[in-house]
Amino acid sequence: MTITPVVRRLRSWAALAVVPTGPPPRPTARNLVFDAVLALVIGIVSVRYGMDSQDVPQRVVIGGLITPVPPPPPPPSEEDAFGVALVAVVAAVPLALRRRYPLAVLWVVLYATLVTPLDTPRPTFCACVVAAYSAAAYSPYRPPAFAGLAALVLAVGVVRDSELPVVPDEYVPLLVLVPLIVAANGLRTWKIRTDRGRAQVTALEREQAEALRRAVEHERARIARELHDVVTHHVSVMTIQAGAARKVMASAPEQAREALLAVEAGGRAAMTELRHVMGLLTVDGTTAADLAPQPGLDQVEALVARVRETGVRVGSTVTGEPRPLPPGVELAAYRVVQEALTNAVKHASGGSVSVTVDHGDDRLRVDVVDTGGTPGPGAAGGNGHGLIGLRERLAVYGGTLEARPRPGGGYQVTASIPVGAR
Repeated sequence: MTITPVVRRLRSWAALAVVPTGPPPRPTARNLVFDAVLALVIGIVSVRYGMDSQDVPQRVVIGGLITPVPPPPPPPSEEDAFGVALVAVVAAVPLALRRRYPLAVLWVVLYATLVTPLDTPRPTFCACVVAAYSAAAYSPYRPPAFAGLAALVLAVGVVRDSELPVVPDEYVPLLVLVPLIVAANGLRTWKIRTDRGRAQVTALEREQAEALRRAVEHERARIARELHDVVTHHVSVMTIQAGAARKVMASAPEQAREALLAVEAGGRAAMTELRHVMGLLTVDGTTAADLAPQPGLDQVEALVARVRETGVRVGSTVTGEPRPLPPGVELAAYRVVQEALTNAVKHASGGSVSVTVDHGDDRLRVDVVDTGGTPGPGAAGGNGHGLIGLRERLAVYGGTLEARPRPGGGYQVTASIPVGAR
């Protein structure tokens, strides 16, 4: 009963030991070519060293001098020499895949070290160094890699009691210069990559700052269009109502009172929409539920009624079958009607206006047509920004806006917004 938990714990530890700590190595073609050349060089050097070491007499130190001992027994047979060369090749060839399969290469080199004859020098020493470095640097399986490194250290330093490779004097400068060159090249490569990374980070920060600036400018332009649509319409209506009240205040106080009430209602409506537009700039946790709803097509009739109270004859017609539309599309259509009625009040005083909203199968069409009239007091202050803003607003939804004088007099504003097939 007590064995099962222990077995489960051992299994869990074993499972954790083979869990990779990172992605598998993905060497480039350049890395593979370098490793292949490295494996070839180490193989040639190891084979040559293993073959040459068979004929070199052992040396001893007597009185501080290195003195060769008497000639050794007869040299080993060709089979022994071939075995040493084969071990060197078996240890060197897998190094070509040391980045892709570092742990497997380490185990192959460890096996080659263990099967090396005891009475021969170590032809696998260089392969052991490279395999140990590769396992430590590239293997994603850390526990097995550390276990393999520990086994390799024991095999090289304890189990295999044989002579370490002897480096000839003429190769000592090479062994000193090569690591220095490699280290200097690595330092230079690291510096280049660091500078390149910093440049990329700087460029990315500049792009983000530019994108933020463009977003702020776009939002400011949108808010400016909203303010223009709201303020221009309501102030124009209020101005006309106030002028009418002033003219009839002495002769018809009741009509003047109604005009002033209309001015008050227009002011309240303007404040409501202004509060909504300015609420778009709130960033202190205000949600959409805290703001007034965006006007839509269901409020076009109320807009027409407010304009009708100014004395302008306005009629509205809805054709087609109404259906739910995106809030942005309805807001754009509402702003078209609002801007067109505002222009009619300013430029066609005394005329009549007709508003038509047509719900087509795949398109919403809004027509505002006036018959012309006398320009009002605010007609000279127009700058055309309202129609420009409407075109930009409709372009967001793929819509178009046409504003042109009519041949028989008056003006016509037509907006068309695609809404998808029914």
